[in-house]
Amino acid sequence: MIPIIKKILYATDLSKNSAHALRYALYLARQDKGRIFIIHVIEEVPPHIQAFLGGYVDARHLDEFAAGAVEQIKKRLALFYERELKDEPELAERVASIDVYQGYPADEILEKSGLMECDAIVMGTHGKGLSRAFLGSVAEKVLRRATKPVFIIPLPRGETDLTFKDV
Repeated sequence: MIPIIKKILYATDLSKNSAHALRYALYLARQDKGRIFIIHVIEEVPPHIQAFLGGYVDARHLDEFAAGAVEQIKKRLALFYERELKDEPELAERVASIDVYQGYPADEILEKSGLMECDAIVMGTHGKGLSRAFLGSVAEKVLRRATKPVFIIPLPRGETDLTFKDV
């Protein structure tokens, strides 16, 4: 039986070429009229760094970072929809939620995909290929520990037809 992918967790690191991986998430969503759950993880500051910073980064700052990340994702989505979904505006409705979490990215991606009962995970990597030496550490950890399909999309270097460098 061909698997049906109804819930897709799209994890973004907010890199300028992250639209490339979003295309794949939308493609998967189009196939089975699925929903996309977008997440971004603000990496947890290790205790020894927190001590060094002397409490400069506290919960209030993290809330501000999270709100800023959500706004950035919304702006990027609007630009993406405007440029790439003119012929299929209904695909914009496939995005079910945008959430930002704090923690260790691989752990949060795996935990949220389980809690949301997602059928697949889509994420980009800046590596040159799928070897351990070049696969990003977050992508590698997710791929090794996931219990569902993981789509690792190599992100192109430099400028592409749609980059988010100014958003």
